[in-house]
Amino acid sequence: MTTTPATAIADLPFEKALSELEQIVQKLERGDVALEESIALYERGEQLKKRCEVLLGEAEARIEKITLTADGRPRGTEPLGEQ
Repeated sequence: MTTTPATAIADLPFEKALSELEQIVQKLERGDVALEESIALYERGEQLKKRCEVLLGEAEARIEKITLTADGRPRGTEPLGEQ
């Protein structure tokens, strides 16, 4: 499993965060982890889940920005913050 410090979670790209989250889930599902380690893994998994949700939300907002125009028709892309 990747041993990235908790503070670095905010810098992880979606694919790496998801991969680490999947590794944590597999490890916890096996049930061969001590209680304290299980708790630490669960907490990290929650942080990774939140990171993935944020990144997916940002991607969804960009897609909505592409598809939602004044006349309801696609017209290309523009930065997320522009109106």
